[in-house]
Amino acid sequence: MTDAPPGLAITRVFEAPREAVWREWTEPERFADWFGGSEAEVPLNSVAMDVREGGRWRATMFFGSREIRWTGEYREVDRPKRLVLTFSDQPDDERYELVSVVLTDLGDGRTEMRMEQRGHLTDAGYRASEQGWGKFFDQLELDLSRGTPR
Repeated sequence: MTDAPPGLAITRVFEAPREAVWREWTEPERFADWFGGSEAEVPLNSVAMDVREGGRWRATMFFGSREIRWTGEYREVDRPKRLVLTFSDQPDDERYELVSVVLTDLGDGRTEMRMEQRGHLTDAGYRASEQGWGKFFDQLELDLSRGTPR
């Protein structure tokens, strides 16, 4: 048994420089394009990012008629290596998920991204979250291969 909190970890390698992957996480127009994957819409005017320790972020995601209002706070910002931020879709609940993103320059214009999410979800919740992030990161990979948002 382990004392590690419940959560998930996903590692992806992108054919893109680390700075480009960093911008996808920290620039509203880029984040709005891949967050939610191809099945959701995140209007650019719903995204706000104050990318600094203690800064806040928000985005609204639409899945058909379902609306999700995401909010959070940046806990660590170490450009372009590490980003730690909270995620919540429940504005009146003090609980949140803690997401860390570590970007490693592999050379030859390739970047390894390791994303971990920890918090209060159930095992089933983390399995669903892992599937969702997988779709989001598929869109991120597509955006990076194009060099610009869709």
